[in-house]
Amino acid sequence: MMNEEFLQYSWKYQLFQKENLETTSGERIRVINPGRWNLDSGPDFFNASIKIGDTLWAGNVEVHTKSSDWMKHNHHTNDAYNNVILHVVEMADQEVSLPNGQDLPTLVIRLEDEIRSNYLHLIAEEGKPACHQTIGEVDPIYIQAAINSMLVERIEAKTKIIERTLQLNHGNWNETFYQHLSMNFGFKTNALPFEMLARSLPLNILVHHTKSLSQLEAMLFGQSGLLNEELLGDDYFLTLRKEYSYLANKYGLKGMEGHVWKFMRLRPANFPTIRISQFAALLHQSQALFSKMLDTNDLDKIQNFFEIKASEYWDSHYRFNVASKKKVKWLGRLSQNNLLINTVVPFLYSYGDRNNKPQLKDRAFELLERIPSEQNQIIARWTELGINSSNAYDSQALIQLKNVYCDYKKCLQCQIGTKVINR
Repeated sequence: MMNEEFLQYSWKYQLFQKENLETTSGERIRVINPGRWNLDSGPDFFNASIKIGDTLWAGNVEVHTKSSDWMKHNHHTNDAYNNVILHVVEMADQEVSLPNGQDLPTLVIRLEDEIRSNYLHLIAEEGKPACHQTIGEVDPIYIQAAINSMLVERIEAKTKIIERTLQLNHGNWNETFYQHLSMNFGFKTNALPFEMLARSLPLNILVHHTKSLSQLEAMLFGQSGLLNEELLGDDYFLTLRKEYSYLANKYGLKGMEGHVWKFMRLRPANFPTIRISQFAALLHQSQALFSKMLDTNDLDKIQNFFEIKASEYWDSHYRFNVASKKKVKWLGRLSQNNLLINTVVPFLYSYGDRNNKPQLKDRAFELLERIPSEQNQIIARWTELGINSSNAYDSQALIQLKNVYCDYKKCLQCQIGTKVINR
């Protein structure tokens, strides 16, 4: 017996023996339209068209391994299943009826042996992705189609997160962009502390001080809790703390606890002290940044917004009051690209989608095509399998494919997986 998901897949693509189809009661069946696959609750397929005997039916289809699963899943008591017109199963072991008492026609399908074998081989494969031995047989056209689909899916998933934050911010795009940009400045390790920092220090306070880098740093470092130490002899530190004390009193600010920031197992260039100073420089250099992103057609200018460095003090420090070899702390190219990929691109797409501005969505895709491919273990593995990533458009799609589909063996919902099964 095959699992229910594979039977649903087989019904969707009509991958079964279709000659002389009959219900268990002997009525002839012709499938006009198998319906739309429903991956949420409710019947498995909506809006199907099935001719049973001389009657053309329009409604839903439910798929089970055994017909008795209808009772096991309590569909016979759920009125949401009254519009089911056909019960598709691999084994008919019980006659069933709709919640309203009417008999439910049942079709027993016989799966194609080769397709069944290909699927069983995939789900038994322990290597990742499951199709690693057969993906080379898939036409590159279908690989590219999968990449296009995965990229849109990944951006739309990020858009949903933006939408939730936007709702919390009562539709304020500038505040929402600022919060997400701050969070992404944490680069995973310090993403949560950076998000906490942005939420504790609203943009509508910072905008009054964007012309003063020292005041921006004072508020950001003060709110971060990293000025809570008692350090003597460090004029920069003491100046920041004095300035913060005044501004915190003015705006009624209450800072975070400094211990939430992580320094361990980070390269010094990624220390939160350096990132906070760089973040202050970005706010100082590019006031009204979100508006500039929307208004700028020149992709080079968008990338240049992130050509920033920490303030002069950090040329010779990575932590307060601890001198180091002098080096200007520019935001590296990889970090710039990370912010473009994870903040700018999703916001251009989201804003364009919500405000019916397709040119912004196009600009988001164009930006990804200009950014070099990310280099990590996921992309390295796809390269081993002959799937090359030439830019961030490709790498984002391949990350989505691996994380959402391959890791959970969702081969039946993957365009590449379905081609392997149907080969």
